Amino acid sequence: MALGPRLDLRQSQQLVMTPQLQQAIKLLAASNLEIETFIGEALESNPLLEAGSVASDDNRSSEEPDDIPREEFTSDQLMSQAQGEREAPLDIDNSALDRDRDTGDGSRLSPSQSDAEWGASAVSSGGGETDFPGIEANRAGDVSLSEHLNEQVGTVAVNPKEAFLARHLIGLLDDAGYLTSDLRNVASNLGVSMDEIEDALTVVQMLDPTGVGARSLSECLAIQAREADRYDPCMRAMIDNLELVARGEVERLKRLCEVDDEDFADMLGELRSYDPKPGLAFAPSDDSAITPDILLSENDEGGWDIALNEDTLPRLVVNRSYYLEINEGSPDPQAQSWLKEKLADAHWLIRALDQRQKTILKTTAEIVKQQDGFFRSGVSELRPLTLREVAEQIDMHESTVSRVTSNKYLHCDRGCFELKYFFSSGVASSDGEGASSEAIKARIKALTDAEDPKKVLSDQKLADLLGEEGFDLARRTVAKYREAIGIGSSAQRRRAKKLNSF
Repeated sequence: MALGPRLDLRQSQQLVMTPQLQQAIKLLAASNLEIETFIGEALESNPLLEAGSVASDDNRSSEEPDDIPREEFTSDQLMSQAQGEREAPLDIDNSALDRDRDTGDGSRLSPSQSDAEWGASAVSSGGGETDFPGIEANRAGDVSLSEHLNEQVGTVAVNPKEAFLARHLIGLLDDAGYLTSDLRNVASNLGVSMDEIEDALTVVQMLDPTGVGARSLSECLAIQAREADRYDPCMRAMIDNLELVARGEVERLKRLCEVDDEDFADMLGELRSYDPKPGLAFAPSDDSAITPDILLSENDEGGWDIALNEDTLPRLVVNRSYYLEINEGSPDPQAQSWLKEKLADAHWLIRALDQRQKTILKTTAEIVKQQDGFFRSGVSELRPLTLREVAEQIDMHESTVSRVTSNKYLHCDRGCFELKYFFSSGVASSDGEGASSEAIKARIKALTDAEDPKKVLSDQKLADLLGEEGFDLARRTVAKYREAIGIGSSAQRRRAKKLNSF
C-alpha cells in the first residue's frame, strides 16, 4: 500500500443544529410560565411582534395583512431541520444530543426524616391535623425573624451592652430560630465574658416567638414548657429523653417520668402542641401554587376535553401597521435587510409556538387515552406506561415525548399532576396487563392505614394480601415501595400507633 497524500470522497449524515432548531427544542421543554417570560423578552427585542388576543385558527390569517411578504420567510424554510408538515406537531429527533430520558418507574421518594432527635413521624403519625402548626402558619410575614426580634430587645435588655450582645446573637440565628454558633467562640470574638454572653442569650430566649435562641431541640421545647408553666420534673424527664419518644418506648418513658397512663397522655399532648421550629413562621417560603399548563375536563358525551391554559400563554401577532410604515419609509438597504430579518424571526417564533401547542395537545391526548381509568376511578386504575409506548402511538420520537412531558402540569378533577406522573413501571398482575407502581404504592398505603394497631402488618403479610388481590410481588419489592412512600417498618409503625393511642 502506497504511502502519500490523496483525496477521498465520503458521504455521511449528521445533525446540523441551527439556532432556530436549538430554540425550538428549548421551547418544547419549557413550561407555560417559562414561555410567557420568553415571549416578554421577544416582544422587547422585536418591534414587529405584539401580543394579540386569543384567536381561533379560522380567523388567525386575518391578523396579518396580505401585503407582508410571507412566502419568502415561511416557518417551514426557517425550521427546515424539522422536516414536518405545516400544521404537524413539532417532532425533533436529535439522537446526537444528550436526551432527557425518563427512567419509566415514576416513583416519588418522600423526603427522608433526618431529624432523629425529634422523631416527628413517631410523634405525629396519625395524630390528626392539630398535632403541629399547619402550613398556613409557616408563611413569611411582613417582617423577617431578625427584625421581629430586634424590635423587642429594647424592652427586655437591662443595659445597652446587653442589648448589643443580644442583637449580635439574633444575627446568628438560623431560619428555624436556633443558635448554631458556639457561645465560647462568640464571646471570644466579641471580647466579653461567658456570663455576659449567656445573659444576652437569656434575653433572646425571652423574646417572641417562644423557643427562639435555643441550641438544641430539647432546649427549644423546654423554653416553651417553661413559658406554659409545665416544666415540672416529669416533663423535664420526657424532654430529656426525646429519642425514646421517637422510638415509641412508652413503658420506659412512663418509668422515667414516674407517671401513669393518664398523666403520660396529658404530657404527650402538651409536647405535641409545642413548635419545634418557631422561627419558620417568619422565614421566607415558596408557597406559590403550581399553574397548570393543560386543562382536562369531562364533556357531556363522556369523553375528555383537553385545552391549553391560554391565560398564561398570550397570542403573538405581527404588527402590520408598523411593518408597512417602516418598509415604505426606509429605502436604506441595511434597514430593509434588518426589517426582513425581524419579520422572519417573528414568523418563525409564531410558527414554533403554534407547533409546540399542537405537539403538547397531541401527546396529552394519548396520555389521557392510555390512562383513562385513572381519570375516572383514581390511582388504583393507573396502568404501566412508558415514553416509547406514547411515542409509537403518536408517531413521534421518544425524546420529543420526554421534552413535552417535562415541566408540564395537567389539571383535572383529581388534582394537578405533572405529565411525568403518568409514566411508571409495572408489576405482574392476574389480569395479564400489569399494574402501575403508583397503584401498588397507593394500595400499600391504604392497607397500612387501615391495619389494626395491635396486629401491624409485616412486609410478608402485605405481599400476601396484595397477592390475593392479583398483584404478584415479592417481600423485597413491597419493602422497597413502602420505603419509597415514607412508611416505616412494622416495628416503627407499631410504636407510633401505640403513642397515638394516648
